[in-house]
Amino acid sequence: MLIEIFFSARLKISAFFPRPLSASLFKGTLTPMEIYKDPAFDMACEQFRVVADYLNIDQNLRQRLLMPKRAVTVTLPVHRDDGSIQVFQGYRVQHHLALGPTKGGTRFHPNVSMGEVAALAMWMSWKCALTGLPYGGAKGGISLDPASLSTRELEVVSRRYMQEMIPFVGARTDIMGPDMGTGEQVMAWFMDTYSVHMGYAVPEIVTGKPVSIGGTIGRREATGRGVAYLVERALDTLKMRGNQSTAVIQGFGNVGSVAADWLAHHDEVKIIGIGDAFVSLHNPNGIDIPAALEHVRRNGSLAGFSGGDSISPDDLITLKCDILIPAALERVITSANASRLQCRILAEGANGPTTPAADQILFQRWEEIFVIPDILCNAGGVIVSYFEWVQDLQNFFWSETEVTDRLFRILESAFTAMLKRARTQKIPHRIAAMSIGVERVVAAKQSRGLFP
Repeated sequence: MLIEIFFSARLKISAFFPRPLSASLFKGTLTPMEIYKDPAFDMACEQFRVVADYLNIDQNLRQRLLMPKRAVTVTLPVHRDDGSIQVFQGYRVQHHLALGPTKGGTRFHPNVSMGEVAALAMWMSWKCALTGLPYGGAKGGISLDPASLSTRELEVVSRRYMQEMIPFVGARTDIMGPDMGTGEQVMAWFMDTYSVHMGYAVPEIVTGKPVSIGGTIGRREATGRGVAYLVERALDTLKMRGNQSTAVIQGFGNVGSVAADWLAHHDEVKIIGIGDAFVSLHNPNGIDIPAALEHVRRNGSLAGFSGGDSISPDDLITLKCDILIPAALERVITSANASRLQCRILAEGANGPTTPAADQILFQRWEEIFVIPDILCNAGGVIVSYFEWVQDLQNFFWSETEVTDRLFRILESAFTAMLKRARTQKIPHRIAAMSIGVERVVAAKQSRGLFP
C-alpha cells in the first residue's frame, strides 16, 4: 500500500536541517534585507533554505528565487468621521514574474508588516507553481483594525490604497484578491477605483468580488472547500471513515467555517472543537455547526456561543482528534506544542501555521501525523481566483458545478504529485510539495535567462 511504502523508511532529520535554524540562509554572506525583517519572513526563508539544500540549487539562483521582485510601501492619510486625519501604512510585495502576472490577497490587520507580506507572497509563489497556475506570488495589506473603522472610513482607506497601487498593478501585472479582514465589498471598491482611473470597467483587476460585477460563483467558499476535499483525500489514503472521525478547527472565519460545514454535512465528521480570535470551545459530543454559523452571522464572532465549554487556544490545538485544521494566523504550531498534538491528520488551512522548529518535531512523527502542507491545503482560494480571472478576461462565466469540479481536479493532481514524490524519495509532505513548486519556478527562470 502507498502509505505502508511511504512510512517504511525513518527520516533522518539532520538531512533536512544540517545547520541550526538561526544560521545564515546562504553559504555566502547574503542575509535578508532589513525591510523584510519579520518572524514570518524568517520562517519562509528557512523553509526555502531547507528545500533549496534538498534540491541542491545553485547559490546564485537561490538569491533570485528568494528575494521579492518588487516591494511597495504607501502612506494612506484618511479623514476619520470625527474630523481627525489618521495615517495608515500600506504594503504590496510581488515575489516573481517568471510564470506570468503575480497574484495574491490583500489583508487588513493591525499586525500587517512588510516582512509578513513578503513571506505570504513567497508562499503564494510556491503554491501557484505547485498547482500549475500561470502566476507568481504577491501579497498586500494595510496595518489597521477594520472593526475600528466605519463603513465610510473603510471605503475611503480601501480606495486610497488602490489609487496608490495603480502604477504597480494590472490585469497582466498583479491581480489582487481578498484575504484576512477584507472581502467582496473591499474588492468591489478596489475594482471600481481602478476602473474609474482607466475610464472603463476592468473586472479582471481583482478577484473575490461580487458576482454582480464579474465575480465567480464559488469563490468565497473555495479555500474552505479545498481544505475539506484534501481532508477527504487524506482520510481515503489512510483508510479512515469520515463518519467515524473527529475534527478540531482553530479559526472560524471564511476558511475554517466553510471547511467545518462541508466536513460535518458531507462527510458526517464530528466537529468537537472550534475557535476564533475571541473564544475557543470544546464539546466531545460534537458542536452544532449550523448553529455556530448562524451565531457568527448574527454576532460577528463565536463569543457568547453556548455550544461548548470554553478552553484555552493552546488546549484547542492539542485536543485529541483525528483531524486538526489550523485556519487562522501564522506560527500557531511551534516547538512548544508540536510534540503534544494528538491528531492523525494535520490540514494547514492557514498560511504558515507551523514553524520550522515544529516541523523538525513533526518530521519525526510522520508515521503518526499525516500533514497536508499549507501551500497545497489552502490553495483552493487562488485556484478559483484564477478561474475568476480567466472568466473575466473572456467574458464567459461558468456554473458553480463547473467551478467546483475544476477546483477538485487541480487539487487532486497536486495531491497525487505530492504523495508520489514523498513516497518515492522518502521525504516529508512539506518538502515534497515545496520542491515541486520551487522546481517549476527554477525551470521558468532558467528558461527565460537573466536580462540584460
